[in-house]
Amino acid sequence: MYKNRGPDGRCNLCGPRVAQLRRAMCPPVSQRGLADLLQLAGVDVDKNAVQRIESGQRFVTDIELKALARVLGVTADELLE
Repeated sequence: MYKNRGPDGRCNLCGPRVAQLRRAMCPPVSQRGLADLLQLAGVDVDKNAVQRIESGQRFVTDIELKALARVLGVTADELLE
């Protein structure tokens, strides 16, 4: 049976990198701040969704991945490394 999870049980590959890049922003941005930036970019996520993405408890759509990359100033490939 096919499972949509990584070998570590996470629902996404980009969560840890999103958290790392969010904290590295100057000045550091809170999860709520990242949610606000994503909403300005046209993606409807809230602080809880950002927390679940970073912890690997939530799947990330391609649209969300593209917006995350744009807001964090990296490519989508860099989020998946």
